[in-house]
Amino acid sequence: MASYAGGMTKLPRSDPRAQHIATDTTVERRELDAFVRVRHKWVMATTRRDGRPQLSPITGGLLPSGALVTSTYPERAKVANVRRNPLVSVLVMGEEFNSEWVQVDGDARVAEPDEAVELLVEYYRSISGEHPDWDEYRQAMVEQEKTAILIEPTRWGPISKGGFPASLFEPTEG
Repeated sequence: MASYAGGMTKLPRSDPRAQHIATDTTVERRELDAFVRVRHKWVMATTRRDGRPQLSPITGGLLPSGALVTSTYPERAKVANVRRNPLVSVLVMGEEFNSEWVQVDGDARVAEPDEAVELLVEYYRSISGEHPDWDEYRQAMVEQEKTAILIEPTRWGPISKGGFPASLFEPTEG
């Protein structure tokens, strides 16, 4: 094991913990879309009236237009918050808690029930594919008075994965 200026001994890359080194990968928009397209477990942050964040676990999808979308009801807090302040953030997570993730910031708007039906069809398709009866699905969305929240991404962070800092380990050779 090698030491560095701080006196801490660096771990060899053969150490099992090296399999869990934290990463941050800067991506362009098409890479972001590819990452988001297959991940549907999200946490959306909106702003409450008092300025504090409102965090909502949601299921989300990526529309062909590049907008992020989620389905909700008009009386939900996130809807009131978006109507008051359209600046939102979404944490897009993988299947496992320690999977890769990315934060996407954007401008949101609420699609009211009359406009939302076709957006909700696209939302469903982006997550689950084709529905066995689209007329039945559309009717259910109308009856439930579902709304959609659309988010146009304005910036995003790197795709990240938590773990041990690379600085704890000996550098890779080559």
